[in-house]
Amino acid sequence: MMVAAGSAADARLRRDYRLSNKGDFTRVFRRSQRSSDALFVVLARRGGADCARLGMAISLKATGRAVSRNRIKRLVRESFRHHRADLPSLDVVVMARPGVARESSARIAASLATHWNRIARQCAESSSR
Repeated sequence: MMVAAGSAADARLRRDYRLSNKGDFTRVFRRSQRSSDALFVVLARRGGADCARLGMAISLKATGRAVSRNRIKRLVRESFRHHRADLPSLDVVVMARPGVARESSARIAASLATHWNRIARQCAESSSR
């Protein structure tokens, strides 16, 4: 089956770009670089994979209804897909802060772009030491 560019399957975040088990999340939570603002806390740690991988901890408490939580997750995945090539080999966990669901998609995207840049810079500085 041929998948057309721009289709839903083309827009998916591939499995090897995701943190998928408890051990991966625990490793990032235990020791990581941190970037935070009013909307998100982003944790990152040099990964074992050859590419940047994303994990999300988007709680019901932070977002409210499932519709809002799914919207935030979708925006995080989309932003990560756009910036993944600029990130070094990192395992990243994004956590939402309360109130993020009330923000516009543009503000969320801008916040995440700032986090990706900050995390990439922090990891580059720590590896050059």
